[in-house]
Amino acid sequence: MPPKAAKSKEPAPERPILGRFSSHLKIGIVGLPNVGKSTLFNTLTKLSIPAENFPFCTIEPNEARINVPDERFDWLCQLYKPKSEVSAFLEIHDIAGLVRGAHQGQGLGNNFLSHIRAVDGIFHVLRAFEDPDIIHVDDSVDPVRDLEVITEELRLKDIEFVEKKLEDLEKSMKRSNDKLLKIEHEVCEKVKAWLTDGKDVRLGDWKAADIEILNTFQLLTAKPVVYLVNMNEKDYQRKKNKFLPKIHAWVLEHGGEPIIPFSCILERTLADMPEDEAAKYCEENKVQSALPKIIKTGFAAINLIYFFTAGPDEVKCWQIRRQTKAPQAAGTIHTDFERGFICAEVMKFDDLKELGSENAVKAAGNYHRTQVGFYEPSWMFFNLSPKSSWIRILIQAIRDY
Repeated sequence: MPPKAAKSKEPAPERPILGRFSSHLKIGIVGLPNVGKSTLFNTLTKLSIPAENFPFCTIEPNEARINVPDERFDWLCQLYKPKSEVSAFLEIHDIAGLVRGAHQGQGLGNNFLSHIRAVDGIFHVLRAFEDPDIIHVDDSVDPVRDLEVITEELRLKDIEFVEKKLEDLEKSMKRSNDKLLKIEHEVCEKVKAWLTDGKDVRLGDWKAADIEILNTFQLLTAKPVVYLVNMNEKDYQRKKNKFLPKIHAWVLEHGGEPIIPFSCILERTLADMPEDEAAKYCEENKVQSALPKIIKTGFAAINLIYFFTAGPDEVKCWQIRRQTKAPQAAGTIHTDFERGFICAEVMKFDDLKELGSENAVKAAGNYHRTQVGFYEPSWMFFNLSPKSSWIRILIQAIRDY
């Protein structure tokens, strides 16, 4: 007899998060020209995308899907030896370099800013190495100055957008007494004041009703940011760089989002080696690739999580947005599962790995029945065969009640 659902108070609902409510989200690589954006993209994707030593080599954004490394997924594939393996992925866009004045169209800025608007998060690449052979648009290396340039351009573009929105709302309010227009106008006024004060939208303490309106704007400074600090291999190996303390201080003062040091040169070297040689090189030089951490951090930054279904037919990661409830999570497998949702039985991966089989986990009573509540990323959906057994399990679960 399966354990009955524990009676407990419902947890307080999480506040809505900024951004599109979708499982198909993407992250863009952003920064000044010649900081290592396209080289990073090439290394991540192992694609031959131009990465030349001159500004605006990249004009149209390059796109690719990168598998999210996960030892749990690998273990499930070894356990079930399925006919099909589908891992989680991060969609990455390589966006051309921005320059000062981009919000006014400098350096093809309007095009590039529109490319940033189309993504859901930002990998902000910073150059933290000096090399006379690699041009810097400002003729000197200063990552904190570069941070200020990019963030100011995004902020100025958002102010331009909000001002235009306010003008449109004021015109509409003269023709209509719709209360919703007034509410939206008030939110835009608050956002404009916040931006004008030099602060990014994602760092604001917004009400749930404000966030619902903000999410329709897709503002550039509302997007989550992961800072990637590109340094030379020597600095990366010794974990020291003269620019890092200043970068760290600036980021702490501006929201404290993730900072990941890496070395484009090292990553490119490792990517060109056979896997066994790359492992030996890392061991001998006491370094490791930062790419897995970059991918996982980017995936989490844009509020994506995933759950597993596992069986001999298929082991698959199903991507959902954080705060997705159980019925909607089931709906990613098939819309009928959401419409007819009763409950789902889930188990922890660690329990499955420790006990060795689903039957053993069930016998130990180490599984959980969820009906509606928020999906917990530490659990995996219990589903022997994604294509055939889901409904049967749900029917059995309701009988057990």
